[in-house]
Amino acid sequence: MSGSDVEVEEKAASKQCSQVQVNEYKENGNSDYTSLRPVHTTTLGKTAKVYLSPFSLSNTKLALFKLSRSPFENNSNNAVSPKKTGRKKTCSEVLTSKMKTVSSKAEPLLLKPPSDAGTESTKLEPKSTAEPVALSVSMASSDEEAGLDDFSGLSPYERKRLKNIRENAKFFASLQLSESAARLRGMIKKRQQPETKRKRPKKKENEIGCRRSMRLLKVDPLGVPLPVAPTQPALEEEENPLLPPGPLEMIPENQDDSNGQLLKASLKIWTEMSKTSNERTEEGLSSIKSYKANLRGMVISEGTVRKVTKGAITSVALHPSEVRTLVAAGAKSGQIGLWDLTRQHEDEPHVFYPHSQPVSCLYFSPTNPAHLLSLSYDGTLRCGDFSTAIFEEVYRNEGSSPSSFDFLAEDASTLLVGHWDGHLSLVDRRTPGTSYEKFFKSSMEKIRTVHVHPVSRQYFVTAGLRDVHIYDARCLNSRRSQPLISLTEHTKSIASAYFSPVTGNRVVTTCADCKLRVFDSSSVSSQIPLLTTIRHNTITGRWLTRFQAVWDPKQENCFIVGSMAHPRQVEVFHETGKSVYSFLGECLVSVCSLNVMHPTRYVLAGGNSSGRLHVFMHQESF
Repeated sequence: MSGSDVEVEEKAASKQCSQVQVNEYKENGNSDYTSLRPVHTTTLGKTAKVYLSPFSLSNTKLALFKLSRSPFENNSNNAVSPKKTGRKKTCSEVLTSKMKTVSSKAEPLLLKPPSDAGTESTKLEPKSTAEPVALSVSMASSDEEAGLDDFSGLSPYERKRLKNIRENAKFFASLQLSESAARLRGMIKKRQQPETKRKRPKKKENEIGCRRSMRLLKVDPLGVPLPVAPTQPALEEEENPLLPPGPLEMIPENQDDSNGQLLKASLKIWTEMSKTSNERTEEGLSSIKSYKANLRGMVISEGTVRKVTKGAITSVALHPSEVRTLVAAGAKSGQIGLWDLTRQHEDEPHVFYPHSQPVSCLYFSPTNPAHLLSLSYDGTLRCGDFSTAIFEEVYRNEGSSPSSFDFLAEDASTLLVGHWDGHLSLVDRRTPGTSYEKFFKSSMEKIRTVHVHPVSRQYFVTAGLRDVHIYDARCLNSRRSQPLISLTEHTKSIASAYFSPVTGNRVVTTCADCKLRVFDSSSVSSQIPLLTTIRHNTITGRWLTRFQAVWDPKQENCFIVGSMAHPRQVEVFHETGKSVYSFLGECLVSVCSLNVMHPTRYVLAGGNSSGRLHVFMHQESF
């Protein structure tokens, strides 16, 4: 078949076929290898395979390829002529046969690098076999192809894309953006801030700001300066000055009795008081019914409420006299007040200053009630003798602050002193001097209270931080004494622990977990069972003295404790946990933290945080 016949058939096939869109080429500038890839197009229900030849753009100029018909013309004689059977070739057969011929002859040239494509194409332009072929089927008009001769080898989309790129490049070049960017960079460079600090404005010497207090400026409301008051040297006084060691005279702090006639008369009366009998047995105890009846007969009045000390009361004691009612109160300030209620309308309470720090423990001697023993945080234990009007110094230990003491012997000749650091001291009053006989180390970190068993006096109980220990005084040593029994049922700090006063068969404890506990100590063995737990508010706060539950010496199965309830009251509980009685009254308007009962009479004395004593007693006792 001749070349003219092929062209006629190709044009006829192009009219019957729809437009075939050639895929966009892909360029890899780093690769010198290019290959042909087939593209399948569907025309009139049949598939035509078109081979596209990718091309590359050189770095200097665009290599344009034009469509050449020479491969078809040169190989027209070698092509296989169709048989004269009257059947025309379809579009797919024509395109397939021609593209195979073109690809076979263009393959050697496509393997060359892109840089040489432009030079070789110009040299070999007359020879149609040396040009790379890029086939595209275009349905654009002949006028558009005439205006874009340089892009005749590309599709319409590629020609338009390259044209837009060229126009955009010219437009951006005309804007001169690089020069403008360089100029702006030089303008926006940050200036380095000087290292010098900012100078603060000077304040004027006599400048007065707005809304200042005239009182602070020492100016009266009219603006006239007030006269400068003469400065006086401040006297530095210690809050609790230490007292000199040795005996101190009983000199009242609240009376102007130059001759001391009132004090001498009172001391004489107190000395002449008959001793009370301490022989009490369990058979002589009254029943709960009669005990309640006696408690109901106790009342409080304005005459039985009196301010005795300057600060809060930290300890209370009742003289065991059967005739007169004498109450002693130790204060936080170190004072000791003595109030004789029998002469309440005649004179004021006598206030002494034997200590410089809080008086934590106060007892009348069981063998000689004319002796009042007091223990203070200042490290001293003194004995106030009414017969000589002197506070004798029995024990001094300023290195270890004492907290509580009790009589170890029945004749009150030896004392057992507990210290805040957990030590125990054995003091003999018969020995001259103010030192201890023995000094022991207990197993407790702190000791708040010490109480000796009333029958078996070799045993004593101590209350510490969270444990209550029972010791045997015969087993104490200087290293670390181990307790016989430990009561570990408490969960918070313990304020006190006391044996029952007659038999010692019970131990009552006061704990900060708002519980009062009663233990069975009838047989001192390895285990002391817990009998009763009473729910009671013991949270006194910062300004109130902590509660301490104490036994009634007349009724050893009942104990007394202060209360935070309203109206203010003092409660009495049975060892089984039942409430026996509550002391109320219009004159009881504050919390009585510490309370004590008379050993033989129905008299109750309680102290509060303001230094006042509240006394409940029978009406016939007034």
